[in-house]
Amino acid sequence: MLTKDLLRVSRAGGGYHPQFADGDDRQVAARVLGCYQGHVGEPRRRLDDALESIERDSDDFKLVRGFAKLLDRETTAETQAPVDPARAREIAFESAEAVGVVTERERGAALDRAAKRLDVSPEAVETSLYADRDERQVLVDVPERFDPDALVAQYNLSLAQTALFDATEVRVRSSDPKAAISAVKRLRLMYEVRRLPEETRRTVAETDRELVVTGPDALFANSRRYGTRFARLLRTVAGAAEWELTATIDDRGTEREMTLTDADVSVPGTDPVTEVTFDSGVEADFAARFSSLDLEWNLVREPDPIAAGEHVVIPDFAFDYKHSDFRVYFEIMGFWTPEYVEKKLSRLADVDDVELLVAVDESLGVTEDLEARDHRAIPYAGTVRVKDVRDALRRYETQLVERAVAALPETLRPDADVVTLATLADEYGVSERAVEAKGFPEHERVGRTLVRPAVLAAVEERIEAGMSLSEAEAVLDEYGLDDASAVLSALGYRVAWEGLGGGTLESL
Repeated sequence: MLTKDLLRVSRAGGGYHPQFADGDDRQVAARVLGCYQGHVGEPRRRLDDALESIERDSDDFKLVRGFAKLLDRETTAETQAPVDPARAREIAFESAEAVGVVTERERGAALDRAAKRLDVSPEAVETSLYADRDERQVLVDVPERFDPDALVAQYNLSLAQTALFDATEVRVRSSDPKAAISAVKRLRLMYEVRRLPEETRRTVAETDRELVVTGPDALFANSRRYGTRFARLLRTVAGAAEWELTATIDDRGTEREMTLTDADVSVPGTDPVTEVTFDSGVEADFAARFSSLDLEWNLVREPDPIAAGEHVVIPDFAFDYKHSDFRVYFEIMGFWTPEYVEKKLSRLADVDDVELLVAVDESLGVTEDLEARDHRAIPYAGTVRVKDVRDALRRYETQLVERAVAALPETLRPDADVVTLATLADEYGVSERAVEAKGFPEHERVGRTLVRPAVLAAVEERIEAGMSLSEAEAVLDEYGLDDASAVLSALGYRVAWEGLGGGTLESL
């Protein structure tokens, strides 16, 4: 981004049009870049003098300063002096006070006195006195990632970002809407997704949806600006193959409209700036705790949009059932303005044909309203309790298991001599609960494993009382039996432990 004093816009026709650099400005970019490269190893003041010369030759000094501003941010300059400047000034001023400097001769005497104390030459003291000032710092490195074309591209992106500083609303159409929505949520901006009426649709990235973004308090008054967040959003939007962004700009009290497209701005080969992963600490905390549990559901962050009348809703999460194609969406309603809550409620009321859970901050006072609209509401205070969500999901699990049980044969005959319930469930694409209810006429169930009687008989012949546990486990391993405790119990043995030295089999 540039500073606002370097913003170049045209207001022709009542609009707001950034004056982007084009092919004709490439030569200016090359001169500015070459100026930096040519002054490596020289004091900053000489670079500044050279840049002023380019400004005088240019038709627009703001363009030159804009290029220079971008290079400045990535250019390295350092203080080079025989003596630390702060130390040199301290000793020199003390020496000057002792001498009483009025004339040039007295100044020389003060420098001589300081040099003796610092054990350097008077010239070294004089060189060091103000070497840490910006204009005297030495240029030591210029970013290699820039060539003239990359500098022009970065300038155009930065110019557009600066033009968004005074935006009050941004509307986006993109070939990658999910990336744009993800960035909006990370930047904690308020948004909605609209379905465009047929008669107003334009062929932009082949989409019929528009992302509308506002600042957090735009519902009250435009007393604050969230332009820097809009500017960061542009970086992500511009990373899509096709996009169009229309912004409402508060131009010193006059409302103007600015439109940008992929033909105006591109991202010159650097990753977009990202902030937090989640909208809030409540969401981050819930995601971490839920994901740490081994449940029957996979947690999906920022799932695909779902239709809500003429609008589109993007819930915070979705729960995907591991054993079938079934999804439950999950929205966390945190501390929002009353107006935004009402708007959100109206969107949720329009959601059809999907399963939706809503965690509601009790301070909002809308839990009953949500329940009345036939949405499953989960109240919370401070944090969303995983147990409450787990209980809500268990109702779906019960229904899904019942369907799976009904779809399976009454008896199951696995081919393997030894197979776990988990493996069998995976083969049928169902949960373990679904196969547990079935009969297994050719196998015996030992713990969580199905075993043919012949295998158990073969194991029984090789196991006897007095055998060490390690010897018994070696036999069980040969037959693919992992649950030693369950198998030994089924065969009529228990383990007698002898301190920490191991166990011995005893008959029950």
